[in-house]
Amino acid sequence: MNFLAPGWMWLFVGVALLAGAYGVTQRRKSAYVVRFTNLDLLDSVAPKRPGWRRHAAAVVFLLAISSLIVALARPTRAEDVPVERATVVVAIDTSLSMEATDVSPSRLEAAQESANALIDTLPETINLGLVAFNGVAQITVAPTQDREAVRAAIDNLELGEATAIGEAIFTSLDAIELAPGGGDDENPSADEDEPIPATIVVMSDGETTVGRPDIAATDAANEAGVPVSTIAFGTPDGTITVEGEPTPIPVQVDEASLRAIADDTGGAFFTAETVNELSDAFADIGSRVGTETEQREITTWFLGLGIVLLLVTALLSLLWFSRLP
Repeated sequence: MNFLAPGWMWLFVGVALLAGAYGVTQRRKSAYVVRFTNLDLLDSVAPKRPGWRRHAAAVVFLLAISSLIVALARPTRAEDVPVERATVVVAIDTSLSMEATDVSPSRLEAAQESANALIDTLPETINLGLVAFNGVAQITVAPTQDREAVRAAIDNLELGEATAIGEAIFTSLDAIELAPGGGDDENPSADEDEPIPATIVVMSDGETTVGRPDIAATDAANEAGVPVSTIAFGTPDGTITVEGEPTPIPVQVDEASLRAIADDTGGAFFTAETVNELSDAFADIGSRVGTETEQREITTWFLGLGIVLLLVTALLSLLWFSRLP
């Protein structure tokens, strides 16, 4: 807990002095009682001494004052608040190797199911975009909060030759600039000095075979402050059947390249031999990119508590001593 006006906390010195003075007063009263040697007469004068009750009201009163002092100091606490401009871009590999069925029902279909599962986990305020890539990369859906448009595009992906993961990352960075509030020509009022909180999720099985290299893409992502998480689809035993080839062609998953991309950009790396294993991959993506921590003032909490404690003090004093404190 932090305080916006901590100088008021010095008033606790007064609370301490008040508590000390109360303790001294109570000891003096006890001394006077001991000097009153005629105990029978004392019992007739004050047959029902309040005992612990005479201290309860005082303790509650001191707590009330303490709570009001804390309220004066304007306490704050850290809270996660939604970021309206937050953006996630999913880049899905549609190269021919994604046709392999070592991940059921196929690598591509598993990636499509996984992307739809990611959509279900993201807060509605997050903008979601889709990039499809094989030998080339293209923005299939610019970042939007229209989830159905993204789902439709995911379901209509088609396979093509080659793999351009570096181009996919560059294209995803371009897509982020198109997000609402991205400071582009369509959003002239956006604050260009503040980058959009964003992340890229690459779903792929292989290494870059065409286009700009991965290292150039990761350098660009780091310069933009955008982490790239990667999900590797496939096993070492994956194969595809190509027309005209007598035997299946092996298409091993390249986990090392995908892990390096995630490590170099501060993202997370996951493997997904089955769709069910992706729950860990999506568990915190929405919360990490969709919220930011802010200090929220909670003065009213302590102000309300102080007033309630004062009312309790008054009630106890009336019930036990027939007077207000």
